[in-house]
Amino acid sequence: MLNLKSYFTAEGELTEKGRKTLFWGTASYIFLLCLMCFLPQVPEEGMETPGIQYFGRIVVLLVPFNSFVNIGEITSWLQLVKVFLQNLANILLLSPLMMQLLWLFPKLRSTKRIVWLSFAVSLTIECSQILLDILINAQRVFEIDDLWTNTLGGYLAWLFFRFCQKKLQQSSK
Repeated sequence: MLNLKSYFTAEGELTEKGRKTLFWGTASYIFLLCLMCFLPQVPEEGMETPGIQYFGRIVVLLVPFNSFVNIGEITSWLQLVKVFLQNLANILLLSPLMMQLLWLFPKLRSTKRIVWLSFAVSLTIECSQILLDILINAQRVFEIDDLWTNTLGGYLAWLFFRFCQKKLQQSSK
């Protein structure tokens, strides 16, 4: 069984062992995040996204709340489930990263900082995808909804971090 006392202090902060473990976990997550966000994408047949705009090789989706606005264009339950799961995945995409950064960097521990950091990371990913399309035609899409879903995920990580830290502090009393 995992002994949390070797990773956390009584105050709910990381021990040296916890910091080292989480540092490598964060580095691994960033690597996997880059693979997922930057490798060329193969479009799925039958899953054409409404609202897409093409500017040469640059593909953007600038319709806010596109999944809701164009829900009438979904033709099957399978498509509806995939759209729902894609939105859920975007909410959860940055959550593990933000959670780890909150443990590693106490100065990030405010709602304003974590929301801005989540938004900045999301915007960096989306702009990098445009650059990849220009350079190698990676068939990535800049989606305006990814900005708010990823940012929401960062905020949810902040709430979960605060919950976990309180539980750790209570369990040490």
